Amino acid sequence: MIKQLLSKLPRKSSKSSANRDHGGNHAANSNASIGSRGSNGKFANSNSSSVAVNNSAPDASQNLGNKIHQGVNSKLNGDLGFSQYEGLPGFKDVPSSEKQNLLIRKLNLCCVVFDFTEPMKNLKEKEIKRQTLQDLVDYVTSVSGKFSETAMQEVMKMVSTNLFRTFTPQPRENKVVDGVDLEEDEPSMDSAWPHLQIVYELFLRFVSSSETDAKSAKRYIDQSFILKLLDLFDSEDPREREYLKTILHRIYGKFMVHRPFIRKAINSIFYQFIFETEKYNGIAELLEILGSIINGFALPLKEEHKMFLVRAMIPLHKPRCLAMYHQPLSYCIAQFVEKDCKLADTVIRGLLKYWPIANSSKEVMFLNELEEVLEATQPPEFQRCMVPLFQQLARCLNSSHFQ
Repeated sequence: MIKQLLSKLPRKSSKSSANRDHGGNHAANSNASIGSRGSNGKFANSNSSSVAVNNSAPDASQNLGNKIHQGVNSKLNGDLGFSQYEGLPGFKDVPSSEKQNLLIRKLNLCCVVFDFTEPMKNLKEKEIKRQTLQDLVDYVTSVSGKFSETAMQEVMKMVSTNLFRTFTPQPRENKVVDGVDLEEDEPSMDSAWPHLQIVYELFLRFVSSSETDAKSAKRYIDQSFILKLLDLFDSEDPREREYLKTILHRIYGKFMVHRPFIRKAINSIFYQFIFETEKYNGIAELLEILGSIINGFALPLKEEHKMFLVRAMIPLHKPRCLAMYHQPLSYCIAQFVEKDCKLADTVIRGLLKYWPIANSSKEVMFLNELEEVLEATQPPEFQRCMVPLFQQLARCLNSSHFQ
């Protein structure tokens, strides 16, 4: 009786029935919508993911694609059951004409972000992704021929999906006494590093590759991307910050159009650190990049660079956690004085301005830096600042600190 009633109900004419009739083409059609780029140059959200699925089950494929899409920009909870998340063939196993298409499929496969806070979840899928990422690293390293626009777009989409995330800071307080950070416990290591490391390696080789055309790639490695990359320098994982330091330096060298923006963005981070938070994990790494940048400044120094010294570099002596980044900071200051000896008076007076009053360990750091600056100081600049300098040295001589 019920069957007879149901058979009389009007049937809906929908695309789903068409898809059932053409199940073999479903995956190909869904892949075509992935990574579409808006006219404003920003990445559009992908409608599905090009994981290798069983084409004989189109409905399951569609459901899996929808689930993956929901988890692309967030960690998967591990309960979705990725029974159809399968690896793709190696690049050496397909003809040259198919390698570009395989590259796109592998990049989309790696847009799935797994939850590493649960080590035992999705072990098979995590290993498939790890092997796929490694294949991509090998391909980018050995590729001959310029990357296409589509390839560059998909590389940047995959990198952004995996790397850009919100940090959850650990409940830690930096206890600083006499300029020394007493927080000596092990730094927080990201549980997702087995995948993150390969993504960083892939991105580093992509940026460094001679097959990556800077003129075309700058549309994807734009100012918005650079700001998000700089945000990652606050990572508590030192391994991540080391990769970021190398990558940002390569971007600075390759994309000349972005150089002023990168300097201003770093300047802004320093301002916030000095005058607001005094908490930022990547200050030392940013200063190491700047040391190389300052070394390449042309003479005579631009007024912009001198203002950067006065407004950002010298005030970096103020925070209590100076010991965490003093060595690269001292190198940057010395580079400025070596570039232009007339800046010695400015630097010495800046050091005197921020000279610690009741922190003998920090005073020792100032004295060591002062020694380097004085070695590059010429008599005219020395005479202008020698009276306040020796007054401070006299106070240091009265200190009970053994150094």
